[in-house]
Parts: sequence; structure tokens; C-alpha cells
Amino acid sequence: MDLLTNPIKDYPWGSRTAIAALTGRQATGPEAEMWFGAHPSGSSTLVRDGTELTLADAVAADPAGMLGDQVIERFGERLPYLMKLIAVERPLSLQVHPDAGQAAAGYARGDANYSDPWHKPELIYALTPFTGLAGFRSPEQAATMIDRLHVPELRPVVARLEDGDLIGALRVLLETPQPRRRLVEAVVWAASSVHHPDYALVVRLARQYPEDPAVLAPLLLRRHELAPGETLFLGAGVLHCYLSGFGVEVMACSDNVLRAGLTGKRIDVPELLRVTRADAQPLPVTAVDGAFIPPCPEFLLRLVTSGRRRELAGGVPRIVLCTEGVAEVGAAHAAELKLGPGESVFIPASDGDVTIAVDGTAFCVEPQV
Repeated sequence: MDLLTNPIKDYPWGSRTAIAALTGRQATGPEAEMWFGAHPSGSSTLVRDGTELTLADAVAADPAGMLGDQVIERFGERLPYLMKLIAVERPLSLQVHPDAGQAAAGYARGDANYSDPWHKPELIYALTPFTGLAGFRSPEQAATMIDRLHVPELRPVVARLEDGDLIGALRVLLETPQPRRRLVEAVVWAASSVHHPDYALVVRLARQYPEDPAVLAPLLLRRHELAPGETLFLGAGVLHCYLSGFGVEVMACSDNVLRAGLTGKRIDVPELLRVTRADAQPLPVTAVDGAFIPPCPEFLLRLVTSGRRRELAGGVPRIVLCTEGVAEVGAAHAAELKLGPGESVFIPASDGDVTIAVDGTAFCVEPQV
């Protein structure tokens, strides 16, 4: 077993307190995510024989011992998942993730939107109240909500929705010609007079992005409010935007994101529209004996709480993260390690059977094999 040091991503939408408080530090700026895994854009590190190396390099040096035969046979010589702490202070971009075929094809043709050939299904577990937009409303409901603004420039969007064409309506909205500021100002003026949280969110987004028609996303997408302990799984093609909250996020090990707006990062509206599915919706995942098992093979997430001792068969790579109290992690062929809040450990497949005992809360991620 190896204690991990994990990189923090300082994206501007991040919190200045959530990750810092959990890890017992003072933040010097926004901290959006802490990554636990072997992704090339932010691998965890470990120390062996006095030498620091990345988890990615450790896996490459001994794939059989680190990953196990079953994982190599299913996913190749790479850690198939990535876990994160995600701390959302300001809304993220309006985005979507490709399916496996789209990702492989995009990467093969050299499309700059695709940094790797893998899909990126993801699961969010709420540590605090967590809010996001995900999946389209019905065309009828979206048409009613946008038409209620009585903004003439949005009539073509409403017309597409009345025809049942969600993707077409999104296309018309996102391809609104310049100048866009006048449209957004009209939307803000109209939305301010409607006393409803989704219209208030439109106004909030417009303050940050005064020339972006994607501020109307709350009227097109469903709002999901997770209580602590609740989850949401987002598969390929689900248009979404996280708004606020702190949670544990697990995903297939990819960084393929297509963005439509609400961001200063790269936007590719035609490719996003091609990948977005009008019928794709997020799914709540209920724990079975403490395990959240989503409909993708790259990962499952185990929750271990006070009074529970988990005994797990070896042969697969695991990462254990403590978020509260103390977690004691042991393995058949490794010395026991004690973790405090924010600390994590990588357990190679070759370390054998695993035990996790917790006085607090811990999470364990592993592949489904």
C-alpha cells in the first residue's frame, strides 16, 4: 500500500474553503478539485524506497502487480478510474461527455476536443447539499418556461421546442448571432420579474456571462438538488452543469469534455450538439451493501462508515479516501495504514485481501471486474 499525495486543480469556479478545511490547510486561492488517480493531467504521487514517483509511472513499471490480470484484460495497462473531491463555488460550464465510440473516433482523427480515446461517465456523491442542471426538460415544459419571458428574439427557440426538437432549440439558442449582450439583458429584465428559482438562476448566470445565451440553460434542463449522501450518475450525452456543492466524484479515467458555454475554456457548439442526446437523463444510484454500482465497468464506489468493517477480496486496484474521522486500512501483504481526513492510500492488486475499519467516513473506489 502507498500513501498518496494528490494534486489540486485551481479552476476559478472552485471553493476557497471546502477542500482546504477537509485537509486541514489554508487555501491561497480557489480550489476546485483534488484528483486521486493516475491521469496524465494530474497523477497522484507516492514514495517508494525514498524516491517520489507518480502513480502513473508506478503502474507503468509493474502493471500486473498494480492492476491485476482481470483489470489488464478488461481495460489494458492503465488505471481505469479517477476519483476527485469537487468543490463548486460558482457554476461550471454547460457541457457533455462523449460515449466510448465517439471518444475513440475523435481522438483518432486528431480532434482537439478529445485529449484521450476514452469515455467519461461519472458519479457524484454529495458531501454537502449539491445542486446541478442535468438532462433536458420535456419540450413542452421548456417551451412554456422560455415563452414566459416574452422576449421576441427567443421565439425561434420556442418554435423548435413546440415542434419537440430539443437539440434544434439548443442549436438556435447557442448560435444566436452577435451582438448577444442585448438578448441577455432582455432575458435578465424579464426573468427578474418571475419569482421562481430557475429564473433567479438565469439572472445569476447572466451576471457572470453577460454575452452568453447559454444562461438560459436552467429553463431547458432539469434542476437536481442532492442532499448529503445522495448520488447522481451522468452517462454519455447528458447535457449538464454543476452549480454548487461539495462532493466525491468518480469517473472513467478521461478528460474528454465538450463545452457549449458558461466558460472561458474552449467551446465547440457543433461537436457538442452532435454528441448531446435529447433523451439522455442522469440516474440516481442507490447503494447495495454500501456500494454504489453505476452502469459502467470502470468503477464502483464503496461508502464505509463508523461501526462497519469491510473485508474485500484482493486482485484489483483500490484507492481509499478518508473524509471524516479515522480510517484503518490493511491488506494481506502490506502493513496497516491509518488515514485522517483528506488522506488516501493506493492498494495494489498484488497486496491481497483488504480490510477497512472506520471511525468516521471513508470511500473506496475500484473497478467492476
